[in-house]
Amino acid sequence: MTPDSFPLPLHKADSLLQQTFEQAVAIVRPNFHMGLDLVLAIIPLVIALLIFREKSRIPALFWWPLLGIMILFLPNAPYVLTDVIHFVAKVRVTPPLPIWAMSLLLVEYFFYFLIGMECFVIPLMLWEKTLRRHHLGRLIIPLELLIVSLSAFGIYLGRIDRLNSWNVVTDPERLVNQSLHDALALKPEEMTLLFFVAVLVLYYLIKSFNSLIAGLLVSHETQAVA
Repeated sequence: MTPDSFPLPLHKADSLLQQTFEQAVAIVRPNFHMGLDLVLAIIPLVIALLIFREKSRIPALFWWPLLGIMILFLPNAPYVLTDVIHFVAKVRVTPPLPIWAMSLLLVEYFFYFLIGMECFVIPLMLWEKTLRRHHLGRLIIPLELLIVSLSAFGIYLGRIDRLNSWNVVTDPERLVNQSLHDALALKPEEMTLLFFVAVLVLYYLIKSFNSLIAGLLVSHETQAVA
């Protein structure tokens, strides 16, 4: 075989390989918005760990406002699921990503989505534990459905209308007007319902998984003590 029979000169092949590698690294590298979204998602988790402690000493004067802030920021946690559009955009590139880059991208977004949803599920599980401690278990399911509904609508406001939790302070008039407009329109209701179903299904799946892990840990500790 003569050198002229090669479909591509070796130096050009090396250059193309390097270009593909650099492109793959640039695509796999986490974006700034992912870090920001995770920070916003972690806020309700941190607040929940503070206010739902069994022997919390936070006075009611601060406890209720903190609860309100937690609820206000909760939609930011499942909101990360809508970043699947960025995942699809990264996957649909030309030339196609190599296997190693696709694998890294899948792992990256899996943990990104999982952390976001855990920041939603754990606060509600802690809230449930607090309600049971005060013999208010009957409120758990209605509360879960209410929070998921509000979060689904919040996801719509964030993804479609580009509103944020802090607009309550920075631009409350626009937030109220847009929320009322969307609440009465057909398309926002349909998309909110779609978000509601997706978040609700994932919420109960992850909640069941967390409960299973917690049960196994308690059982292991009990056996160790015995």
